[in-house]
Amino acid sequence: MSASTLHSAVLDELGSDIVSGELPAESILTLDELQQRYSVSRGVARECMRILESLRMVTSQRRTGICISPEQNWNVYDARVIRWRLDSKHRTAQLRSLTELRLGIEPIAAHLASLRADEEQRDELRTVAEQMRRYGTARRPMRYLSADIEFHRIILTASGNEMYAALAEPIAEVLKESPSHGRSEYPVPETIGYHEAVMEAICAGDANGAEQAMTGLLSDVRGALKLE
Repeated sequence: MSASTLHSAVLDELGSDIVSGELPAESILTLDELQQRYSVSRGVARECMRILESLRMVTSQRRTGICISPEQNWNVYDARVIRWRLDSKHRTAQLRSLTELRLGIEPIAAHLASLRADEEQRDELRTVAEQMRRYGTARRPMRYLSADIEFHRIILTASGNEMYAALAEPIAEVLKESPSHGRSEYPVPETIGYHEAVMEAICAGDANGAEQAMTGLLSDVRGALKLE
């Protein structure tokens, strides 16, 4: 196993252990204990702790050791934290949080994109919507998923709000997690239609229509996931 692969694997194991509660909040660890627990070098243990500290999942305390931080301190927008939570017993709670976030942000992003998108962005959105239709009809789910992720990224960016654009990665994680939205069929034909309605409204400059179409799309997702 290469050094980078080992480092990534240990980081994932550590993150998962913190999220699951295997390493509970306020517990104290030392680098020596981490080396033993995960069978890694001191350098790998130290680098993993550095990354987890940047995610606010741990804090280093002089003369005490490394303290696991409570969940309310974590950087919950980081894709790694989201992935660890989605792979844990907290999956449903994470899906609910992300879907509620999307409902609060993406309809307004679509509204703004209809007003602010330049012609290049509108063309990109048309192209990606066409890809979703093509790959969905051809039953090529991974190509469809890539187009779906790009569709939402374009809208968040075209909103002209840099804080919305920064949410593209967290939203991509939830799209990867549950592409079928709780249904046995994927891609879902009516979902393709929802995306096309959003695209058409944005490209027509119909702000209210874009907002309503995105609300409809995400309300359908929330209902399919049974997150009410």
